Formats: sequence, C-alpha cells, structure tokens
Amino acid sequence: MAVTDPDLLDLALAFPQAAQVVELAGRNPARTLATAESCTGGLLAAVLTAVAGSSRSFLGGLVTYANSLKIEALGVPVQLLLAHGAVSQEVAEAMALGVRERFHSTFGLSTSGVAGPGSSDSKPAGLIYVAVAGPDGTEVRRLDRDRGRHLNRVSAVTTALDLVLAALS
Repeated sequence: MAVTDPDLLDLALAFPQAAQVVELAGRNPARTLATAESCTGGLLAAVLTAVAGSSRSFLGGLVTYANSLKIEALGVPVQLLLAHGAVSQEVAEAMALGVRERFHSTFGLSTSGVAGPGSSDSKPAGLIYVAVAGPDGTEVRRLDRDRGRHLNRVSAVTTALDLVLAALS
C-alpha cells in the first residue's frame, strides 16, 4: 500500500521541529547529535535525516530494542535494567549518556518505552521515557498517555525534538 497522506510523504514536513534542530545545531559553534532508540525504532533518526543538511550535525544512531544491546552497545549498567527495567527514567538517561559518549556527540537523545498495544513488565502502553544528554546535563521527560502505537511513537519523537530544541536554544 502506498503512503498517500501528504504529511507523511515527507518526514521533515510532518515534524517541522526537526528543521529547527538541524538549523540550530549547525550554527557556530556547531553541535552534533546522536540517537539511541528503543520504542521509536529509528523514527527519530529518520526524522532528523529527512532534513536537508542534517549530515552536518547528525552523526548517527542505534536502535537497541534488546536489553543485551542496551548493555553492549550503549553501556547501560545491568544493575539499572534489573532494578528499574528498560522502560524507566534511569535507563533512558543511561541510553542518552551512552550514545553521547560512544558517538562523541554534543547531544545524545534516547527513547525507551512501551509503544503498544499491550504492556511489558507491568508497564502500560504509552509509558515512554525520552532523554536528552548534553553539556549542561540530562533531561528526561515521561509520557504516559496511550494514543495507540503510531501516535505513541510520534509523541516520543516530538518530545525528543522539543527537548533538544530547548537545549540548543
């Protein structure tokens, strides 16, 4: 089936904050971004790279659905996963810090949650943590409204863009 919704034909148009992020990150001094995604499955990286010129600021990203990858690729401590579960403020923060460190980026952005439907580890669909780690610290936002799988993921991406916009401003 072909995508026919004009807003979805171009992710840069569907997420106008992405162009603002790319523009602000590219200003002097230039700043770089890297993503670590779980429940958004690469959508955040796709949205950022949909913007022309994003290669000046976007270094890359990882989709770490499995806990083993969160540990191996991002350095999330096993103890955090055991104590809090993958869907937690603590793990989202560790993912953002881990991708920032490994990619040597100015900002690390992460998403971890239950996109839905259904739940995981007694955590309801729509419970998502979004984190941005940067030179001035890390901010984590909790989303906890189930809007259906697609809109939960869209909400997480929008929140990540808003957080990094605030950090860049």
